[in-house]
Amino acid sequence: MRNIWTISKREFKSYFASPVAYTVALLVLGIIGIVFVYNTVTYTFNPYGTADAPDIRMITGPMAFMFMLAIPAITMRLLADEIRMGTMELLMTAPLRDYELVIGKWFGAFLFTLVIIGISLVFPFMLNQMVKPGIDQMQMIASYLGVILAVAALLGLGIGISALFENQIAAFFTTLVLFVFLWWLIGAPANILPAGGEVFGYFDMSGQLANNFNEGIIKLSNVIYFLSLTSLGLFIGSTAVEIRRWR
Repeated sequence: MRNIWTISKREFKSYFASPVAYTVALLVLGIIGIVFVYNTVTYTFNPYGTADAPDIRMITGPMAFMFMLAIPAITMRLLADEIRMGTMELLMTAPLRDYELVIGKWFGAFLFTLVIIGISLVFPFMLNQMVKPGIDQMQMIASYLGVILAVAALLGLGIGISALFENQIAAFFTTLVLFVFLWWLIGAPANILPAGGEVFGYFDMSGQLANNFNEGIIKLSNVIYFLSLTSLGLFIGSTAVEIRRWR
């Protein structure tokens, strides 16, 4: 456990010395801010009062989507860069288990994304002051839980792919293609196939968030979905590092 924490602290601190990390934070928070201002202004100045009252979905929806696009830039260097620079060999000679290295890298990146998610809480706070009698607190908790679980899963898959490549660019595009597939494409057959559509719908990541967490619904099956993807990514990463060790 000490090794995992040591690696995660080192990785977490390294993000604040990286322009990529600041770009990701600015991109995610900037887009949320733009959507927030647009929706609140539209609602406030609607002359006929026909606009729907803004709720937490206008914050967590864009935030999850932006993380889906941005996380490949965060994870592409986690292990691929160690392999490229030759420092992976040094890590392998240290008294460090393969899974400790992978989990430590993942947890460091997860802590960084939690900082961004934490900063974004300023938007629900402001929204709660604007809407009477306030926003649905349970819906907010469920929505943010969904974002956190989705980010954990995306980071897990991203680090798993990063362990397979020496080239950061290859890791970036492979990760992005996988995320697009899980976010948009895998759920498409659910609207076409009369039988088995529920299976494809279950694996649709955007559907898991939009139809459950963002509606204030927390189901065990939905939580298991994201935790399974996280575990799968960490397993792939650990296995890839172990195979590299024995080459």
